[in-house]
Amino acid sequence: MRITVLNGPNLNLLGHREPEVYGRTTLAEIEAMVRDAARGHAAEITWLQSNHEGALVDAVQALKGSADGALINAAALTHSSLALRDALLAVGTPFVELHLSNIFAREPERRHSMIADLAIGMVTGFGAQSYLLALQALVGRLRAT
Repeated sequence: MRITVLNGPNLNLLGHREPEVYGRTTLAEIEAMVRDAARGHAAEITWLQSNHEGALVDAVQALKGSADGALINAAALTHSSLALRDALLAVGTPFVELHLSNIFAREPERRHSMIADLAIGMVTGFGAQSYLLALQALVGRLRAT
């Protein structure tokens, strides 16, 4: 099973950026946790973080034929990127949307997701654990289909 994990803008700053909101775990630590958990599911992980919308759109377009599913933390692009939405719609790869913080308990502009209705599910508000919960859910769904 091949799973791609896509991380959006500013997630490279995890551990330092607003730790009261996002926690103190770095993205590298989250990646190590996800890779370790994926081995237990016999899943291969491809990992990408970019601060550039176009790079994430390119990565989504590359999912077709290279990944069975994806975990996507689009960060701020969640709330604004029609380009990312269009790419996800065109490719059709099943994905779980995830967020470290509970976006529905935050500022009004963060409570809307441009991609939620395309996702097979959403995990939000569990800090670094959101990645592991999303991985478990995606693997379960992929095995069931």
